[in-house]
Amino acid sequence: MSVIRTPGGLSVSYRPRALFVGAGCVVLAVVAAVLAIGSGEYPMAPDEVVRTLVGQGDPADAFIVNELRLPRTVTALLVGAGLGLCGAVFQAVVRNPLGSPDILGFTTGASAGALVVIVLAGGSSAFLAGGAVVGALVTGVLIYALAWKGGLHGFRLVLVGVGMTAILTGVNSYLITRADITDASRAVLWMTGTLDGRGWDDVLPLALGMVVLVPLVLLGCARALRMMEMGDDAAAALGVRVERTRLALLGAAVLLVALSAAAAGPVAFVALVAPQVARRLTKSPGPNLLPSLCMGATLLICADLVAQRAFGDHQLPVGVVTGVVGGGYLVWLLATERKAGRI
Repeated sequence: MSVIRTPGGLSVSYRPRALFVGAGCVVLAVVAAVLAIGSGEYPMAPDEVVRTLVGQGDPADAFIVNELRLPRTVTALLVGAGLGLCGAVFQAVVRNPLGSPDILGFTTGASAGALVVIVLAGGSSAFLAGGAVVGALVTGVLIYALAWKGGLHGFRLVLVGVGMTAILTGVNSYLITRADITDASRAVLWMTGTLDGRGWDDVLPLALGMVVLVPLVLLGCARALRMMEMGDDAAAALGVRVERTRLALLGAAVLLVALSAAAAGPVAFVALVAPQVARRLTKSPGPNLLPSLCMGATLLICADLVAQRAFGDHQLPVGVVTGVVGGGYLVWLLATERKAGRI
């Protein structure tokens, strides 16, 4: 642990390895983003992409980059960052590596709210974001109420979340059967997790939400969350209002899940994998919020690059790539936890 002291008497502590990992993720994400922007039917070299981004490209390149490809890339970075951060919050709150919004049911709840908008109203991006937020919040309230018993126990929260996921999966399937063929096709593609056709109107709700929620989590609740990992009694003895802090963290994480799902669909396993990979690379205790945020952005933009380039002319939805990689990681994680006697 290193400390920086300012002339005004303020001090900021940081872990050099965690800072290095976060910086490495940012560099890798920027490189992958440039390569992703240069991909497509009109390929562009990395230097052409960079030149266009700084305003020195010709009008045709500027239109392709700024209007067609940059919104998709920004969406991937923001969604990945949001999922990585909320995954770290969930896993720290429930003190369980399986505590991700995919498994706890929050992603499925956001999907249900968005599907109502797609299937019944055919709404725009703003209505889609609103539907996802409402669906995730209602799901969060139900899970919190059902898991509450003199406090919120992590294992009980996971079990209730798994049951809620199963119920909402059935609800989502029913909603699709109620739609006409066009809306049903759109809904199925969205539920896979896709970044195709993303525009600035898809970016805006998520960007605004992250401007508010990320500082709230990183600056307002990070210290309390580190204390809560020692146990509720120890945190309360150190002055943390445990239930109030837990509720604020869960609320912020649920909103991040909802806005991310509205922007790109329920992209699978990023929230599960990013915090675990970040913790293994930093080798630091605690929730590793900032490294998880950077890792999530890196994983999703790299997955999008693979989805665009790895299969020739046939582009895959990014959720297919994250699902295959994340599913394999989940099997490995379960095997590791069982071998260690934790499950």
